[in-house]
Amino acid sequence: MQRRPTGWLPRWSTIRGRVAIVLAVPTCLLLVLTGAGVADRAEDWSAARESGDRVQLALDAQNLVRELQREHGLTSGLLVGAGQYRPELADTRRRVDAIHGELARRVAEDDAPAIEEALSSLDDLAETRARIDDDSIDRGTGLAYFTEAIRALNDAQLADGPAHGDQRLGDGMAALQALSTATEALARERGLMNGVFVEGHFGNSQYLEFVTTRADRDTALRTYEQLVSSSERAALDEVFDSDAARRVAVFEERADAHADGSALVSDAGDWWTAATALTDALHEVQQDLGPRVADRADELRGGATRELAGFLALGVLILAVAVALALLASRSITRPLDELTRQAETVAGQRLPETVRVIQEAEPEEAERLEPPEPDPGLGGGAEEVARLAAALYDVERTAVGLAAQQTVLRRNGTESLANLGHRNQALVRRQLRLITALESKELDPDALAELFELDHLATRMRRNADSLLILTGQQLPPRVWTGTAEVAEVVRSAVSEVEDYRRVTLVESEPCQIHGSAVYELSHLLAELIENALTASPPARPVEVYGWWDGTEYCLAIVDRGNGMTEEELARANARLAGKENFLVAPTRFLGHYVVGTIAARLGVQVEVRHTQSAPTTASARGAGVSAYVALPPKLLSPPGVPRESETTTVMA
Repeated sequence: MQRRPTGWLPRWSTIRGRVAIVLAVPTCLLLVLTGAGVADRAEDWSAARESGDRVQLALDAQNLVRELQREHGLTSGLLVGAGQYRPELADTRRRVDAIHGELARRVAEDDAPAIEEALSSLDDLAETRARIDDDSIDRGTGLAYFTEAIRALNDAQLADGPAHGDQRLGDGMAALQALSTATEALARERGLMNGVFVEGHFGNSQYLEFVTTRADRDTALRTYEQLVSSSERAALDEVFDSDAARRVAVFEERADAHADGSALVSDAGDWWTAATALTDALHEVQQDLGPRVADRADELRGGATRELAGFLALGVLILAVAVALALLASRSITRPLDELTRQAETVAGQRLPETVRVIQEAEPEEAERLEPPEPDPGLGGGAEEVARLAAALYDVERTAVGLAAQQTVLRRNGTESLANLGHRNQALVRRQLRLITALESKELDPDALAELFELDHLATRMRRNADSLLILTGQQLPPRVWTGTAEVAEVVRSAVSEVEDYRRVTLVESEPCQIHGSAVYELSHLLAELIENALTASPPARPVEVYGWWDGTEYCLAIVDRGNGMTEEELARANARLAGKENFLVAPTRFLGHYVVGTIAARLGVQVEVRHTQSAPTTASARGAGVSAYVALPPKLLSPPGVPRESETTTVMA
């Protein structure tokens, strides 16, 4: 009996204790320090990189917005009759298409669904341009298309907000958004007032739209000033101190003076030039701010990268320490385990199979006394678990040997009992057949004689069952030999005479063939078992047909039934039994006939197989539902066609 460990604390003498002591501390440090730290730094690094990518995409989207704003303003003038804008509008459209194509490619590569969805609003751009050129669209609808497309791009470029939680980065991205809104408002004002100056007065609700757009611009600029540093506010102040900004302010004051719709005389070209210069200046401020925001994202990403590398290095160091400590204890663990593995492989591959073989070949009395060999020494210095496992392995081997001995004794006793019972049944059936034959020779009454014939047939079937029992137990049947040869049709009729419902069996077609007398009785028994199975599987009103034909040097027999058939799995199991691949002691009794057939087929060298009747390579009348059994007789059992038949058959009973 092996000593079991006591207490709940693992000890060094056990594998569990060694592994726990060696790996507990470094593993906990690795999980706590590197797990949390690396995950946090990796998240910061990923967020910083994503923010940088978003900023760059936002700047690229603003390039497209800028050109769309220019096309918007030029289109506004064209729709009110200013044809001088057509050459500049054509150049602007080409720039829009080029920037649009490049941005769409970038968005597809960087997986930016918000901007990709916004770009879909430009799918009808070519159609809208065509309607503008042929003057088939009203001014409000045409300009609204550009307004909505620009708004969608501005809303989408930073729709998800900053990916990193850094305040400076968040403020910078919000400032970019505010400046984009201000630039868009100025561009809308430029396009609106361009049309007003061309027409010479404000139309319905145009002044209200002018005031609203200017208010949106001023609100966005105030938001921008609250988010940026003093140097960035100074850059914006410099823009609005420029000549272009002052000219825009003069035009706006002049427009305010004519809010009542009175005649407004101003040069639309001068307004367009001044507003465009101011818009471009705001765009330049935005382009200067974008790299600084991107630099902040890169700075955050660099810091996260350095921290991530530090935590990874710490994790590698801890892991190296854990590995070094584990290697120190590995030799004391692996050596006994390797020895135990070698012994287990020896037991499984050599000792146990050899012991079982010896038991199966020994007499029952000797088999019960056999013990497995003693295990090899060499595990005394191992851990407690290894020693206990080696002892358990030897106990398993000893138990397996004991079970094998018991099974051998039981199998031999069972086989001998069955063989003894079969011999007794044979002796009784022979006496019964001799008595019936004597009664038949003396009986003159036809009705009584018919009943004796039925009794004779029943006794013949009983003899076949007794013979099957002897075949299953591996016993040799009493000699019942034909001298010379027998016609295959006679062998089939002999088999039919040993089945119950013989009237349903028909020998439909058989090519002539002579069977050697030494194989006649066992072949007849084999066919009787197959025919009996076919009768059992067929409805009472359907016949069982037998066919025979030459196939090269072999002779084939087919027993065809019209039953419900079998599944593919059932056919495979049946063919395994017919080939002798299974033991009859573990099979249901309804399949014993298959094992009888398999045993006889192995003795004679005959091949037996069952298939679906539909695939039977026989005559057309044999096709239909059910199962067909095919028997291939080898040349050694046959006399070649044309050889004259020898003497008549003679039966010798032991």
